[in-house]
Amino acid sequence: MPTINVYQQYFAARCTANGVERHAAAVLLVAESEAGHIRYEAAVNFFPHTSADDFAISYDAYYSRVLFDGPGRRSRKREEALLATLRQEIDALAAQAGGNVDWDAPLIEARRG
Repeated sequence: MPTINVYQQYFAARCTANGVERHAAAVLLVAESEAGHIRYEAAVNFFPHTSADDFAISYDAYYSRVLFDGPGRRSRKREEALLATLRQEIDALAAQAGGNVDWDAPLIEARRG
């Protein structure tokens, strides 16, 4: 299935995973589509961010939840609805990981795909 980052943005964050302090998070809305089937997933990936230019993503602190999985194709209307609830979904994932995302402290501008 082709994978598309519908939305991606990095924020300051706090989380400890596998004994490593994480100070930033990549927040994503990911779509996978193939043969009339679409799947959307909310994901947060906490990473160390030890300096202003350190964006080395570590994949041992990746948490995700499927938001929609069914027949169809990419839809702007569906994506806007999913983006409207993305913060709540990410906050829930972060809480499960014992962390939090500082939504008022973006590290890069949002990227839409």
